[in-house]
Amino acid sequence: MSSSPYTYVTLSMRPESAPQLGVSFYTHGLRVSAGMLHSNPRPYLELSSREANVHISTTAAGPVTDADVSTAREIFNAAARYLTECERMHAEQSTATKDADDTAA
Repeated sequence: MSSSPYTYVTLSMRPESAPQLGVSFYTHGLRVSAGMLHSNPRPYLELSSREANVHISTTAAGPVTDADVSTAREIFNAAARYLTECERMHAEQSTATKDADDTAA
């Protein structure tokens, strides 16, 4: 089963609780970029689609802290795991498609 690409954004607000924002990207139109903001020098990471943008930068938009470096490392490691799983599944799917084509021939 396959569905059309989409971006899903939710905002939950409950009395006496911090708002909760959720952004899920299920789209081929996802763009990822990173760089340095020059007006107030600090690194940033951005994930965006036509429907939503997520920007990540340093704590309180201030100097880079040990916690910021730790968070950046966690993002890097999670992205590496995501890449590994995507590559593994793509290889499995390619093999399954090739085997199905060979069986049909």
